[in-house]
Amino acid sequence: MWEELLLEAGLTEREVRSLMILGSSPKMKASELAKELDSTRLDAYNSLSRLQEMGIVTVTADRPMLFSSLNLQQAINHIIDMKKKQLDNLVEGFSEITDNSTFDITKNKELESKIDAPSFGVLKERVHIYRRLKLMADESEERLVLLLGQYGILHLCRNPETLEAINIAALRGVVIQVITHLDSRTVRFFDNLHESIEIRHSDELDTLGFVADTSEVIQYLNLEDNPVGRGKVDAALIIESKSFTESHLNLIEAIWENAVLFETAVARYTENQISDPLKLTIGEGSFLKNISEALDFDGEFPEEDTPFDPKAFFAAGKEVNVARKKLTAGKLSNLKVLGIDIGLMLRQIGNRVGQEIAFSLRGIENDIEFLDEMMDWWEYAGLGVLEYDVDPAFHVKVGLSHPPIEDPDALPMWEMDDGIIEGALRTRFSKDSDVVIQRVEGSGEVGDLWNYIIQKLKTSTVELSE
Repeated sequence: MWEELLLEAGLTEREVRSLMILGSSPKMKASELAKELDSTRLDAYNSLSRLQEMGIVTVTADRPMLFSSLNLQQAINHIIDMKKKQLDNLVEGFSEITDNSTFDITKNKELESKIDAPSFGVLKERVHIYRRLKLMADESEERLVLLLGQYGILHLCRNPETLEAINIAALRGVVIQVITHLDSRTVRFFDNLHESIEIRHSDELDTLGFVADTSEVIQYLNLEDNPVGRGKVDAALIIESKSFTESHLNLIEAIWENAVLFETAVARYTENQISDPLKLTIGEGSFLKNISEALDFDGEFPEEDTPFDPKAFFAAGKEVNVARKKLTAGKLSNLKVLGIDIGLMLRQIGNRVGQEIAFSLRGIENDIEFLDEMMDWWEYAGLGVLEYDVDPAFHVKVGLSHPPIEDPDALPMWEMDDGIIEGALRTRFSKDSDVVIQRVEGSGEVGDLWNYIIQKLKTSTVELSE
């Protein structure tokens, strides 16, 4: 009964459940509520934020924050009083408009048009940009998103008033999300953010900007090269436009979904391992078409109904069962028939291993020494022999202990082996946008199956430090 009344009052199901839980267990952390709701902490904060705005939920200034709510009867009475006040204000405002003979509806529409029209401006110098961010944090009501790139957390921590405003916004229930590109030198600075602020890491993110609610965006146009500089040459565009902000948030959502949880990403620097979830591509094309062909079914049905023939019916079923049994024979080639490319998957796993090798050797500045260490690892693992040469261009010659074979049912481990080399080289040398790594066939001999040529677009070959 209480649930129905609260739903009728305009609360969502999750908000109603939150009230039911808080009513029986006062002073809960948001993480505890999220567990009871079987949802994410962000969802819990969204519900708590709206209930706080309505005056039904209160929060302590403790660390961590503790949430409490009115009991159900008090909550209903509070909502009724609030609705009555809103209705009274609506009636009063309507009376004033209708009684005012000078009210001009055309002018009112022009005023609304001016209010909704987008506005643009340019902010120069980091101190002014972060002063505006402080204002955004002070005025934000629902959500604040910070794109901090690689060193934005340093700039934020060097502006303590802005940092404090962001943490206070989090305390009052504003959902704050941070997308960053973690660096071993910046990890510790994230401890200055309130625990309710959700942080994620993205390898692809190198931009800085901020979004408040659905009304305002700050996008950096220029950033000082020195990450610890004073930001005298920093410049940012500020856009106040609901439609632009909503479009920007849609883009941020896509980045957010693919970003890695902060705790997982930090393991790179605490455990020296890349433990992010590995997303594999298992194949391409129409899987419906693949499985239909594998089951000897052409997808065509009779145009007209035919009399039921038990013999034909069971014969057709038997044909499909026979084809189905063939697929369970445990052959790798059967997976290929279904569109599942084991070679591609193994290569992607190899790429990840190569990335981890390059990451573990990131402290080696000398490129030749890096290659020597990588070759030692390769040979010690029993995968074959790697060599490098500068004639005619700088290249790495690949030799495998277990070269490719033609058997379609053999596990293509050579794909993973080669993926390791590819992942390590691309992680190490493709950090420069003008470097191209090309894979070309070698002589075909076991010690020279193919080569990886490392070239710069502006010059003939990459200049490796020696």
